Amino acid sequence: MSFTSVPILDLALARDPQTKPQFLAELRHALMEVGFLYLKNVGIPGDLWQQVISEGIAFFDIPKEEKLKIEMKNAPSFLGYSQLSAEITAGKIDHREQIDLSTEHPVPQPGAPLYENLLAPNQWPSPEVLPRFREVYTDYMRRMGTISIEFTSLIAEAIELPADAFNRYFDADQQHKLKIVKYPDVAELGLGDSVEGQGVGPHKDSMLTSYLLQASNHRGLQVQNMKGEWIDCPPIDGTLVVAIGQGMEALTQGVCASTTHRVLSPQAGAGARFSIPFFQGVRASTTFEELEDVGVGQVPEAVKQQRQKVLEANGGRLDDVEFTFRKGGVAKTLGEATLRNRVKSHPDVGERWYPDILRDIREQQAREAAAREQEHEQEQGGSSAVDVSTQAQAVEAH
Repeated sequence: MSFTSVPILDLALARDPQTKPQFLAELRHALMEVGFLYLKNVGIPGDLWQQVISEGIAFFDIPKEEKLKIEMKNAPSFLGYSQLSAEITAGKIDHREQIDLSTEHPVPQPGAPLYENLLAPNQWPSPEVLPRFREVYTDYMRRMGTISIEFTSLIAEAIELPADAFNRYFDADQQHKLKIVKYPDVAELGLGDSVEGQGVGPHKDSMLTSYLLQASNHRGLQVQNMKGEWIDCPPIDGTLVVAIGQGMEALTQGVCASTTHRVLSPQAGAGARFSIPFFQGVRASTTFEELEDVGVGQVPEAVKQQRQKVLEANGGRLDDVEFTFRKGGVAKTLGEATLRNRVKSHPDVGERWYPDILRDIREQQAREAAAREQEHEQEQGGSSAVDVSTQAQAVEAH
Protein backbone atom coordinates (compact mmCIF):
# COMPACT_ATOMS: atom_id res chain seq x y z
CA MET A 1 0.00 0.00 0.00
CA SER A 2 1.34 3.45 -0.91
CA PHE A 3 2.23 5.57 2.11
CA THR A 4 -0.35 7.93 3.63
CA SER A 5 1.89 9.61 6.23
CA VAL A 6 5.57 10.41 6.75
CA PRO A 7 7.33 8.30 9.44
CA ILE A 8 9.11 9.81 12.48
CA LEU A 9 12.55 8.38 13.38
CA ASP A 10 14.57 9.03 16.54
CA LEU A 11 18.27 9.56 15.82
CA ALA A 12 19.08 8.89 19.47
CA LEU A 13 18.25 5.22 18.82
CA ALA A 14 21.05 5.05 16.24
CA ARG A 15 23.57 6.29 18.79
CA ASP A 16 22.84 3.46 21.25
CA PRO A 17 24.18 0.01 20.23
CA GLN A 18 21.19 -1.66 21.88
CA THR A 19 18.61 0.21 19.80
CA LYS A 20 20.57 0.83 16.59
CA PRO A 21 19.19 -2.29 14.82
CA GLN A 22 15.65 -1.02 15.44
CA PHE A 23 16.58 2.37 13.97
CA LEU A 24 18.17 0.82 10.89
CA ALA A 25 15.06 -1.29 10.26
CA GLU A 26 12.82 1.77 10.54
CA LEU A 27 15.18 3.72 8.29
CA ARG A 28 15.17 1.03 5.60
CA HIS A 29 11.37 1.13 5.56
CA ALA A 30 11.38 4.93 5.18
CA LEU A 31 14.00 4.81 2.41
CA MET A 32 12.20 2.20 0.33
CA GLU A 33 8.57 3.03 0.98
CA VAL A 34 8.53 6.82 1.35
CA GLY A 35 11.77 8.66 0.56
CA PHE A 36 10.92 11.17 3.27
CA LEU A 37 11.02 11.07 7.07
CA TYR A 38 10.96 13.19 10.19
CA LEU A 39 14.11 13.00 12.33
CA LYS A 40 14.10 13.96 16.02
CA ASN A 41 16.87 14.22 18.63
CA VAL A 42 19.39 15.19 15.96
CA GLY A 43 21.84 16.80 18.40
CA ILE A 44 21.34 20.52 17.70
CA PRO A 45 21.24 22.43 21.03
CA GLY A 46 17.81 23.87 21.74
CA ASP A 47 19.07 27.44 22.13
CA LEU A 48 20.86 27.29 18.77
CA TRP A 49 17.73 25.86 17.14
CA GLN A 50 15.68 28.83 18.40
CA GLN A 51 18.36 31.31 17.32
CA VAL A 52 18.39 29.84 13.82
CA ILE A 53 14.63 30.36 13.62
CA SER A 54 14.56 33.86 15.13
CA GLU A 55 17.53 35.16 13.12
CA GLY A 56 16.12 33.62 9.94
CA ILE A 57 12.72 35.24 10.34
CA ALA A 58 14.33 38.55 11.34
CA PHE A 59 16.24 38.64 8.05
CA PHE A 60 13.05 39.37 6.13
CA ASP A 61 12.30 42.39 8.33
CA ILE A 62 15.52 44.28 7.57
CA PRO A 63 15.24 47.21 5.13
CA LYS A 64 14.91 46.24 1.48
CA GLU A 65 18.00 48.25 0.56
CA GLU A 66 20.04 46.08 2.95
CA LYS A 67 18.76 42.92 1.26
CA LEU A 68 19.51 44.28 -2.21
CA LYS A 69 23.13 44.90 -1.19
CA ILE A 70 23.54 41.11 -1.08
CA GLU A 71 21.26 40.20 -3.99
CA MET A 72 22.09 36.89 -5.67
CA LYS A 73 22.72 38.39 -9.08
CA ASN A 74 25.63 40.40 -7.66
CA ALA A 75 27.87 37.30 -7.76
CA PRO A 76 28.29 34.19 -9.96
CA SER A 77 27.99 31.85 -6.95
CA PHE A 78 24.16 31.80 -6.73
CA LEU A 79 24.56 32.75 -3.06
CA GLY A 80 22.68 35.71 -1.68
CA TYR A 81 19.22 37.25 -1.55
CA SER A 82 16.39 36.54 -4.03
CA GLN A 83 13.43 38.88 -4.20
CA LEU A 84 9.88 37.57 -4.11
CA SER A 85 8.95 35.46 -7.16
CA ALA A 86 12.49 35.50 -8.59
CA GLU A 87 12.83 31.69 -8.99
CA ILE A 88 11.21 29.24 -11.40
CA THR A 89 10.28 25.60 -10.79
CA ALA A 90 8.32 23.33 -13.16
CA GLY A 91 8.08 26.24 -15.59
CA LYS A 92 6.13 28.42 -13.15
CA ILE A 93 7.10 31.27 -10.82
CA ASP A 94 7.69 30.30 -7.19
CA HIS A 95 6.08 32.75 -4.77
CA ARG A 96 8.86 32.96 -2.21
CA GLU A 97 11.54 35.28 -0.93
CA GLN A 98 14.83 33.81 0.26
CA ILE A 99 18.54 33.97 0.98
CA ASP A 100 20.95 31.23 -0.10
CA LEU A 101 24.01 30.45 2.05
CA SER A 102 26.68 27.76 2.08
CA THR A 103 29.63 26.54 4.09
CA GLU A 104 32.17 29.07 2.91
CA HIS A 105 34.99 28.62 0.41
CA PRO A 106 37.46 31.06 -1.15
CA VAL A 107 36.88 32.42 -4.65
CA PRO A 108 38.08 29.75 -7.14
CA GLN A 109 41.44 30.07 -8.86
CA PRO A 110 41.69 31.21 -12.52
CA GLY A 111 41.25 28.30 -14.90
CA ALA A 112 39.08 26.29 -12.50
CA PRO A 113 36.01 24.55 -13.98
CA LEU A 114 33.11 26.97 -14.37
CA TYR A 115 31.00 25.11 -11.83
CA GLU A 116 33.53 25.92 -9.13
CA ASN A 117 32.08 29.44 -9.17
CA LEU A 118 29.46 27.86 -6.90
CA LEU A 119 32.19 27.53 -4.25
CA ALA A 120 32.52 31.03 -2.82
CA PRO A 121 32.18 33.25 0.23
CA ASN A 122 28.65 34.05 1.36
CA GLN A 123 26.97 37.38 0.87
CA TRP A 124 26.10 38.09 4.52
CA PRO A 125 23.65 40.72 5.75
CA SER A 126 25.38 43.63 7.45
CA PRO A 127 26.17 43.10 11.16
CA GLU A 128 24.75 46.58 11.69
CA VAL A 129 21.25 45.21 11.01
CA LEU A 130 21.72 41.57 12.12
CA PRO A 131 24.75 41.40 14.45
CA ARG A 132 24.43 37.66 15.32
CA PHE A 133 23.19 36.29 12.00
CA ARG A 134 26.56 35.21 10.60
CA GLU A 135 27.71 33.57 13.84
CA VAL A 136 24.47 31.62 14.29
CA TYR A 137 24.29 30.31 10.74
CA THR A 138 27.98 29.47 10.50
CA ASP A 139 27.61 27.33 13.63
CA TYR A 140 24.39 25.70 12.43
CA MET A 141 25.76 24.82 8.98
CA ARG A 142 28.92 23.36 10.54
CA ARG A 143 26.90 21.15 12.87
CA MET A 144 24.46 20.11 10.16
CA GLY A 145 27.34 19.14 7.88
CA THR A 146 28.54 16.68 10.52
CA ILE A 147 25.02 15.35 11.15
CA SER A 148 24.41 14.85 7.42
CA ILE A 149 27.58 12.77 7.00
CA GLU A 150 26.61 10.68 10.04
CA PHE A 151 23.12 10.12 8.66
CA THR A 152 24.43 9.13 5.24
CA SER A 153 26.53 6.42 6.88
CA LEU A 154 23.39 5.14 8.60
CA ILE A 155 21.63 5.00 5.24
CA ALA A 156 24.48 2.84 3.97
CA GLU A 157 24.14 0.46 6.91
CA ALA A 158 20.35 0.34 6.55
CA ILE A 159 20.70 -1.10 3.03
CA GLU A 160 23.57 -3.42 4.04
CA LEU A 161 26.47 -1.42 2.60
CA PRO A 162 29.65 -0.50 4.53
CA ALA A 163 29.16 2.56 6.73
CA ASP A 164 31.77 4.49 4.71
CA ALA A 165 30.27 3.58 1.33
CA PHE A 166 29.44 7.20 0.42
CA ASN A 167 32.67 8.79 1.66
CA ARG A 168 34.30 8.84 -1.79
CA TYR A 169 31.72 11.46 -2.84
CA PHE A 170 32.61 13.99 -0.13
CA ASP A 171 35.44 16.51 -0.34
CA ALA A 172 37.55 17.07 2.77
CA ASP A 173 36.08 20.60 2.95
CA GLN A 174 32.73 19.63 1.43
CA GLN A 175 30.40 22.48 0.57
CA HIS A 176 26.87 22.23 1.98
CA LYS A 177 24.08 24.71 1.23
CA LEU A 178 21.21 26.27 3.14
CA LYS A 179 18.24 28.46 2.31
CA ILE A 180 16.10 30.67 4.51
CA VAL A 181 12.72 30.98 2.79
CA LYS A 182 9.61 33.08 3.31
CA TYR A 183 6.38 32.01 1.62
CA PRO A 184 3.81 34.87 1.82
CA ASP A 185 0.15 33.89 2.07
CA VAL A 186 -2.02 34.16 -1.04
CA ALA A 187 -3.71 37.37 0.14
CA GLU A 188 -0.33 39.11 0.50
CA LEU A 189 0.53 37.84 -2.98
CA GLY A 190 -2.72 39.28 -4.32
CA LEU A 191 -3.75 35.94 -5.82
CA GLY A 192 -7.25 35.76 -4.34
CA ASP A 193 -8.56 33.72 -1.43
CA SER A 194 -9.55 30.69 -3.52
CA VAL A 195 -6.31 30.41 -5.50
CA GLU A 196 -3.77 27.65 -4.75
CA GLY A 197 -0.44 29.48 -4.89
CA GLN A 198 2.84 27.75 -5.80
CA GLY A 199 5.39 28.27 -3.04
CA VAL A 200 7.65 25.89 -4.95
CA GLY A 201 6.51 23.55 -7.69
CA PRO A 202 6.79 19.75 -7.80
CA HIS A 203 10.43 18.72 -7.69
CA LYS A 204 12.97 16.29 -6.30
CA ASP A 205 16.09 17.32 -4.43
CA SER A 206 19.19 16.91 -6.52
CA MET A 207 21.93 15.35 -4.40
CA LEU A 208 21.99 12.93 -1.44
CA THR A 209 20.00 14.19 1.54
CA SER A 210 18.38 17.43 2.72
CA TYR A 211 17.18 18.48 6.19
CA LEU A 212 14.28 20.89 6.55
CA LEU A 213 13.63 22.97 9.66
CA GLN A 214 10.00 24.11 9.39
CA ALA A 215 10.32 27.46 11.18
CA SER A 216 6.66 28.39 11.53
CA ASN A 217 3.47 26.48 12.32
CA HIS A 218 2.14 26.35 8.77
CA ARG A 219 1.15 23.42 6.61
CA GLY A 220 2.18 23.58 2.98
CA LEU A 221 4.87 20.96 2.39
CA GLN A 222 3.42 17.95 0.59
CA VAL A 223 4.98 14.66 -0.54
CA GLN A 224 3.71 12.61 -3.48
CA ASN A 225 3.18 8.88 -2.97
CA MET A 226 3.42 6.27 -5.71
CA LYS A 227 -0.30 6.56 -6.47
CA GLY A 228 0.21 10.23 -7.29
CA GLU A 229 -1.55 11.43 -4.13
CA TRP A 230 -0.25 14.47 -2.23
CA ILE A 231 0.41 13.72 1.46
CA ASP A 232 0.76 16.55 3.99
CA CYS A 233 4.05 16.87 5.89
CA PRO A 234 3.07 19.32 8.67
CA PRO A 235 5.52 20.91 11.14
CA ILE A 236 6.39 18.79 14.20
CA ASP A 237 8.32 20.53 16.97
CA GLY A 238 11.88 19.32 17.50
CA THR A 239 12.21 17.57 14.15
CA LEU A 240 13.90 17.99 10.81
CA VAL A 241 12.23 16.68 7.66
CA VAL A 242 14.71 14.56 5.69
CA ALA A 243 14.30 14.18 1.92
CA ILE A 244 16.23 11.66 -0.16
CA GLY A 245 17.79 13.19 -3.27
CA GLN A 246 18.26 11.93 -6.81
CA GLY A 247 21.96 11.36 -6.30
CA MET A 248 21.16 8.95 -3.46
CA GLU A 249 18.68 7.08 -5.62
CA ALA A 250 21.23 6.77 -8.42
CA LEU A 251 24.03 5.59 -6.14
CA THR A 252 21.87 2.94 -4.47
CA GLN A 253 20.62 1.49 -7.77
CA GLY A 254 17.12 2.75 -7.11
CA VAL A 255 16.79 1.21 -3.63
CA CYS A 256 16.47 4.58 -1.84
CA ALA A 257 13.47 6.45 -3.21
CA SER A 258 13.79 10.10 -4.20
CA THR A 259 10.28 11.45 -3.79
CA THR A 260 8.55 14.35 -5.51
CA HIS A 261 7.39 17.14 -3.18
CA ARG A 262 6.02 20.66 -3.40
CA VAL A 263 5.09 23.64 -1.21
CA LEU A 264 1.72 25.38 -1.39
CA SER A 265 1.49 29.05 -0.43
CA PRO A 266 -0.25 29.67 2.92
CA GLN A 267 -3.97 30.40 2.71
CA ALA A 268 -5.25 33.96 2.95
CA GLY A 269 -4.95 35.34 6.47
CA ALA A 270 -2.56 32.59 7.64
CA GLY A 271 0.51 34.81 7.43
CA ALA A 272 3.86 33.87 5.94
CA ARG A 273 5.39 30.39 6.21
CA PHE A 274 9.12 30.24 7.05
CA SER A 275 11.36 27.34 6.10
CA ILE A 276 15.09 26.63 6.55
CA PRO A 277 16.31 23.68 4.45
CA PHE A 278 19.91 22.41 4.63
CA PHE A 279 21.26 20.54 1.59
CA GLN A 280 24.09 18.04 1.98
CA GLY A 281 26.73 18.62 -0.68
CA VAL A 282 28.52 16.14 -2.91
CA ARG A 283 31.92 16.32 -4.62
CA ALA A 284 31.17 18.47 -7.67
CA SER A 285 33.73 16.70 -9.88
CA THR A 286 31.78 13.43 -9.60
CA THR A 287 30.86 12.22 -13.09
CA PHE A 288 27.61 10.54 -14.03
CA GLU A 289 29.62 7.59 -15.33
CA GLU A 290 31.11 7.24 -11.86
CA LEU A 291 27.67 7.44 -10.26
CA GLU A 292 26.22 4.74 -12.50
CA ASP A 293 29.22 2.48 -13.15
CA VAL A 294 31.10 2.68 -9.83
CA GLY A 295 28.55 4.06 -7.40
CA VAL A 296 28.92 2.75 -3.88
CA GLY A 297 29.35 -0.87 -4.86
CA GLN A 298 26.55 -3.34 -5.41
CA VAL A 299 23.61 -3.18 -3.06
CA PRO A 300 22.85 -6.76 -1.95
CA GLU A 301 20.38 -8.53 -4.24
CA ALA A 302 17.99 -9.27 -1.40
CA VAL A 303 17.75 -5.57 -0.59
CA LYS A 304 17.09 -4.67 -4.23
CA GLN A 305 14.40 -7.36 -4.39
CA GLN A 306 12.73 -5.85 -1.33
CA ARG A 307 12.57 -2.47 -3.08
CA GLN A 308 11.24 -4.13 -6.25
CA LYS A 309 8.40 -5.70 -4.24
CA VAL A 310 7.47 -2.25 -2.92
CA LEU A 311 7.26 -0.91 -6.47
CA GLU A 312 5.26 -3.90 -7.71
CA ALA A 313 2.81 -3.62 -4.82
CA ASN A 314 2.11 -0.02 -5.79
CA GLY A 315 2.03 -0.38 -9.55
CA GLY A 316 5.50 1.02 -10.05
CA ARG A 317 6.52 4.66 -9.74
CA LEU A 318 3.93 7.34 -10.46
CA ASP A 319 4.97 10.93 -9.85
CA ASP A 320 5.24 14.30 -11.54
CA VAL A 321 9.02 14.58 -11.98
CA GLU A 322 11.18 12.31 -14.09
CA PHE A 323 14.55 11.06 -12.88
CA THR A 324 16.97 13.55 -14.48
CA PHE A 325 20.46 12.49 -13.40
CA ARG A 326 21.64 10.15 -16.15
CA LYS A 327 24.86 9.90 -18.11
CA GLY A 328 24.76 10.87 -21.76
CA GLY A 329 23.30 14.34 -21.22
CA VAL A 330 24.83 17.79 -21.72
CA ALA A 331 26.35 17.83 -18.23
CA LYS A 332 29.10 15.31 -17.51
CA THR A 333 29.58 16.04 -13.80
CA LEU A 334 27.38 16.85 -10.83
CA GLY A 335 28.95 20.29 -10.73
CA GLU A 336 27.98 21.00 -14.33
CA ALA A 337 24.45 19.71 -13.76
CA THR A 338 24.07 21.79 -10.62
CA LEU A 339 25.24 24.92 -12.40
CA ARG A 340 22.76 24.36 -15.25
CA ASN A 341 19.93 23.81 -12.79
CA ARG A 342 20.82 27.03 -10.97
CA VAL A 343 20.85 28.99 -14.23
CA LYS A 344 17.47 27.49 -15.13
CA SER A 345 16.02 28.42 -11.74
CA HIS A 346 17.58 31.92 -11.63
CA PRO A 347 17.65 33.26 -15.20
CA ASP A 348 18.46 36.78 -13.95
CA VAL A 349 21.77 35.46 -12.57
CA GLY A 350 22.27 33.44 -15.74
CA GLU A 351 21.80 36.49 -17.96
CA ARG A 352 24.51 38.36 -16.08
CA TRP A 353 27.10 35.65 -15.46
CA TYR A 354 26.30 32.64 -17.69
CA PRO A 355 24.62 33.90 -20.90
CA ASP A 356 25.92 30.99 -23.00
CA ILE A 357 24.49 28.38 -20.64
CA LEU A 358 21.18 30.24 -20.41
CA ARG A 359 20.93 30.47 -24.18
CA ASP A 360 21.62 26.74 -24.51
CA ILE A 361 18.95 25.93 -21.90
CA ARG A 362 16.38 28.09 -23.65
CA GLU A 363 17.15 26.51 -27.01
CA GLN A 364 16.77 23.06 -25.44
CA GLN A 365 13.44 24.09 -23.87
CA ALA A 366 12.24 25.38 -27.25
CA ARG A 367 13.14 22.08 -28.92
CA GLU A 368 11.34 20.12 -26.21
CA ALA A 369 8.27 22.35 -26.49
CA ALA A 370 8.19 21.90 -30.27
CA ALA A 371 8.46 18.12 -29.86
CA ARG A 372 5.60 18.10 -27.38
CA GLU A 373 3.48 20.23 -29.70
CA GLN A 374 4.12 17.89 -32.61
CA GLU A 375 3.27 14.86 -30.48
CA HIS A 376 0.10 16.54 -29.22
CA GLU A 377 -1.02 17.44 -32.74
CA GLN A 378 -0.53 13.86 -33.83
CA GLU A 379 -2.60 12.60 -30.92
CA GLN A 380 -5.36 15.17 -31.58
CA GLY A 381 -5.50 14.63 -35.30
CA GLY A 382 -3.86 17.92 -36.16
CA SER A 383 -5.36 20.15 -33.45
CA SER A 384 -3.13 23.14 -32.62
CA ALA A 385 -3.99 23.26 -28.91
CA VAL A 386 -0.96 22.33 -26.86
CA ASP A 387 0.36 22.34 -23.29
CA VAL A 388 3.95 23.50 -23.47
CA SER A 389 4.62 23.56 -19.72
CA THR A 390 8.17 22.51 -18.88
CA GLN A 391 9.16 19.41 -16.97
CA ALA A 392 10.06 20.07 -13.36
CA GLN A 393 13.78 19.87 -12.75
CA ALA A 394 15.75 18.62 -9.80
CA VAL A 395 16.12 21.61 -7.50
CA GLU A 396 16.89 22.61 -3.94
CA ALA A 397 13.86 24.04 -2.17
CA HIS A 398 11.31 23.33 0.55
